[in-house]
Amino acid sequence: MTAVDQTFFDRPVATVAAELIGVTLLVNGVGGPIVEVEAYDGADPASHSFNGPTPRNAAMFGPPGHAYVYKIYGIHWCLNFVCQPGSAILIRALEPAHGVERMQARRGQLTPRQLCSGPGKICQALGIDAAQNTLPLDAPPFALIPREQAHDIAAGPRIGITKAIDTPWRFVRRGSPFLSKPLR
Repeated sequence: MTAVDQTFFDRPVATVAAELIGVTLLVNGVGGPIVEVEAYDGADPASHSFNGPTPRNAAMFGPPGHAYVYKIYGIHWCLNFVCQPGSAILIRALEPAHGVERMQARRGQLTPRQLCSGPGKICQALGIDAAQNTLPLDAPPFALIPREQAHDIAAGPRIGITKAIDTPWRFVRRGSPFLSKPLR
């Protein structure tokens, strides 16, 4: 796999999403390999960008390879990676591998399986909030380390949406115990 930089993200969102499985995400040195993502683009009625730019989703219309961070339900932060204009990838789960103690300090003394098995959990464990919105993913505090090997990747429907529910744009590392929910 080549470098995970802005050019990596300047491609169709579903292609990039599948290739993110196994890439290590670090925020200030804390994180691990990505094991679950969901893709969204501007033609997708489930996407924040479907009705065009707003103050909330402006990052989705910015340059590829930047963070789109938003709050869901007024409680949890969610991290997305911007691809081509109007498209982004929600980071749903990762395998805690670096800075597990810092993750546990932020989330409580949970088992590694519980630390990053959902988008809100990831942001809490990695210390992500609105301050990271629009930041480039190829510069601190972010680091994306290419995967060293191919993974068995499965695709299926996304979780927690009411539109385009059958679009198979949820990508997971098959067999990972760190997923937010099993793939149906």
